This record gives sequence, structure tokens and C-alpha cells, in this order.
Amino acid sequence: MYPACEAVARYILPVFRSLVAKKLIEDYNFTQLEAAKRLGTTQAAISQYIHSKRGYKSLGEFRDALPEIQSAATETARRIATEKIGKEEVMSDFCRLCISLREKGKFSTK
Repeated sequence: MYPACEAVARYILPVFRSLVAKKLIEDYNFTQLEAAKRLGTTQAAISQYIHSKRGYKSLGEFRDALPEIQSAATETARRIATEKIGKEEVMSDFCRLCISLREKGKFSTK
């Protein structure tokens, strides 16, 4: 059993970042480097997200949470592109998603 935040960081965060990165690049014409800076990661990680080498593989048993993760990622990408939020605000968005998933029983560390 993992602490909740550790499990979420391991399984959900890569999916969230992958979806946000793809939206930023495909819908808002960000470069991989610009997306990496906004998400607080590396360009290499963004490249792996774009080419599905990182992210979805970790989703496993949490697939029922995917629609909510997609919705949160879409909104976060929009906020990055239009409101110019930084990586601290992105992590706050992710924390809200984590709390929501746990409250709805879509994520458990059991």
C-alpha cells in the first residue's frame, strides 16, 4: 500500500501531464520546450508524452477516472495558454483533481 499522494504521483500525474502537453502542442501551438517549462518537466518527458511512451501505460486499474482526468487536463491546458498560469498553479489544479477523484471513490490506495 502506498500513501495516497505517492500513488497518485506514480499513476495519475503522468497521464494528466501527457494530456495537458498534447493539448498545449496540438491546440495551442506550444513547442515541446514551452510546454515543459509550464509543466515543470523536461522537453524529453514532453516528447515521450506526445509519442505515448509515457503516461497512459501507468493508468492501469484507474481507467474509470480517465474522463475526469481528461476534463481537468483540458481546462488546465486552456488556463496555461490563456491565463499564462505557471507550474505552481498547474500543480494546484492537479491537487484539486486528486482530491476530487478520491472523494468520488475513483482512486484508492488499497
